[in-house]
Amino acid sequence: GIVGFGIGLATQGYTPIAEIQFADYIYPAFDQLVNEAAKYRYRSGGLFTAGGLTVRAPYGAVGHGGHYHSQSPESFFTHVPGLKVVIPSSPAEAKGLLLSCIRDPDPCVFFEPKLLYRTSVEGVPVTDYQIPLGQARLVREGTDITLVGWGAQVHILAQAAQVVSKADSISCEVVDLRTLIPWDVAAVTGSVQKTGRLLVSHEAALTSGFGAELVAEVTKRCFLNLEAPPVRVCGADTPFPLVFEPLYLPGVERLIDAIRATMQY
Repeated sequence: GIVGFGIGLATQGYTPIAEIQFADYIYPAFDQLVNEAAKYRYRSGGLFTAGGLTVRAPYGAVGHGGHYHSQSPESFFTHVPGLKVVIPSSPAEAKGLLLSCIRDPDPCVFFEPKLLYRTSVEGVPVTDYQIPLGQARLVREGTDITLVGWGAQVHILAQAAQVVSKADSISCEVVDLRTLIPWDVAAVTGSVQKTGRLLVSHEAALTSGFGAELVAEVTKRCFLNLEAPPVRVCGADTPFPLVFEPLYLPGVERLIDAIRATMQY
């Protein structure tokens, strides 16, 4: 009902912002998003659109949420032409990206990392500003390996990069994807062409996660530049656990091991 009501408002020229609390409960709205919001302009021949719709949903691990409050469903929506999928990594990023979603001509699904609600602190400009959709952010420059993530995982990648820099003199380039659809192909491939190595990390399960799309595209475009096979460090192919959450998540130690293994390939 929440998303369907939002679609109706959007078709009448409004800019509704629907909130699903939490993303784990977005599945009843899947049909509305996939078959209605995403296709409204296409099936009406451009006469109508649900482009004013933005759907906010807190997603991902929170430290104690179990399988109904910790899921990362972003890859389901990246498979749907007509939707844009955006995931911020900080409060300032969230404001700029959310304003871009609200003003975008296409319906947007805006996933907000639950963990950052309680752990991320920074100044946010009070002025009106937008961060362009489809434009990745360079978090840390490097020359040996490219690390790509989104949401809270960007901070975990940055921590791992810091550790291997000090302990192994490995120079990691960290890229915050920001927008999954459309994703910044040029930024990621340009980085991999420089470093020759790619590691993609996300909380969602490994199989059919969005990291596979990045690996496939980078392999096609950067095959002759690669010094090692691209690597994915992701959540396990199991329901999200409660007490075993630290084993499920792609934490710093797993990332460090993967970075070192890739460098030694």
